[in-house]
Amino acid sequence: MVCVAMLCLGHGLSGSLVSVESNAAEFGTDVTGFVMAGYSAGLLISTFLTPRLVKSVGHVRAFAGLASTVSTAVLLIPLWVDPLFWFLMRVISGLCVSGMFIVCESWLNSASSNRNRGQMMSVYMIVTYGALGLGQLLLNVSDPSGFVRFIIVSCLLSMSLVPLILLPSEAPSVEGARSVSVDEIWRASPLAVVGVFACGLGQSAFFALGAVFGLSKGLPLVYVSVMMALPPLGVILSQYPIGWISDRFDRRTIIMLLAILAAIVSALTLAGGYYLTRFMLIAMMTAFGVISLPIYSLVVAHANDHLQKEQILGASAKLVLLYGVGSLVGPILVGQLMRNIGGEGFLIYMIAVHGALAAFAFMRRIQRPEHNRAHGNEVMTVSPVTTSAGAAVRSE
Repeated sequence: MVCVAMLCLGHGLSGSLVSVESNAAEFGTDVTGFVMAGYSAGLLISTFLTPRLVKSVGHVRAFAGLASTVSTAVLLIPLWVDPLFWFLMRVISGLCVSGMFIVCESWLNSASSNRNRGQMMSVYMIVTYGALGLGQLLLNVSDPSGFVRFIIVSCLLSMSLVPLILLPSEAPSVEGARSVSVDEIWRASPLAVVGVFACGLGQSAFFALGAVFGLSKGLPLVYVSVMMALPPLGVILSQYPIGWISDRFDRRTIIMLLAILAAIVSALTLAGGYYLTRFMLIAMMTAFGVISLPIYSLVVAHANDHLQKEQILGASAKLVLLYGVGSLVGPILVGQLMRNIGGEGFLIYMIAVHGALAAFAFMRRIQRPEHNRAHGNEVMTVSPVTTSAGAAVRSE
């Protein structure tokens, strides 16, 4: 948990920091979106490479190597202000950070039992979202040289490996699982395929360009940091109640309602325009995050409801790939929109993505009325910014 906290503090600061610095360098929102999409490209690569790396050298060595590599990549970013170079550094960051999450989550799942795994992962989610939110506040650290905050990110990522390599513990064994194709997942749950892709489109754009959106609305940096910190912190409170409700009703209905509410909040923010005060804008973005971020875990749980037990882990890896493809495209699309029509393009994009997801969920409810679930699995408390524990499985 200490490893995860340090990792998420650095990771939370890193994304918004690169976005803010890209804006300061006047890259333009379209170029900034391209730069930020590099992380998602690295995530996609990581789902293939990290399991093989862990299998070859073990969890501890894999984590240490990835942490050292990403710490170096972060320190190199301010040395050369160039979009293509920053994109490549973001690819390395995405590959390494996603790999570190894979190691941590597979370790936690191995260390827990069926009796305490739910509690363990709930604590994990609280630590993850809490540290991600607090990491945003580190944007307020004074940095006249332009290097200080990047050094802080590097230090946090480097320190995350210390507990893992110094505390006595037994590394988990690496186990394979049955391979599952995207076509199999589609046959079991079309909403899972569309929903995970939509979450990638929306959530990646929110974290990648949210800070730029705040700056475009005239928010000072300190307010931008608060605006980006509150949504993941708020999910700590919303994740469990939403999951509890979805365990007792048709998950597709809950997914549809959350997507509709997210679109409505975005529309109200768009309609408010310049009449919104700073605090009102921050409140609206917090509400948007609290409503939209838990959708990912509901979509994954819905997929598990209709898969056989031996398929679940293999399917998780493919769902991560779908999320990664969406998160690769999302920042690029919203960056182009913001370049063409300004900050309002950010909100229009969110309305379109969540409105489309709500419409597809409604269509699926009509096409396949659901009275009983295939397995009735509880909601998996997985983080939309990580790769989920199941991504540790081989995805070939």
